[in-house]
Amino acid sequence: MNENTDQRLCSECERPLFGRTDKKFCSDACRNSYNNRVNADATNFVRNVNNALRKNRRILLELKNGEGSKVHRDQLLRAGFDFDYHTNIRETQSGDMFYYCYDLGYQVLTNGEVLLVAKPED
Repeated sequence: MNENTDQRLCSECERPLFGRTDKKFCSDACRNSYNNRVNADATNFVRNVNNALRKNRRILLELKNGEGSKVHRDQLLRAGFDFDYHTNIRETQSGDMFYYCYDLGYQVLTNGEVLLVAKPED
């Protein structure tokens, strides 16, 4: 609200508002601009994490040659794989840990080998 009058103003561009009493923006463009500005930090973080996850999945898909294929850890790293990013972890009954990027995963083995797998159907 403008202090001098009862005129309501757009939260983004401060132009006068007309219409509904709960209206906050004069247009969709102002609403989008305001929300993009307010959420920019969180949006950039989420975008960067999602990009890393998609890149990891793409690398797993490119290197996976059938079920149970193995590659060396260095091959994943050279392709740009980031072991810090995964969507979930599954532990088998025998205690083996599998890390997944969406539907594709891996298990770190001894001697730097990595077993590439597809997520089992539940």
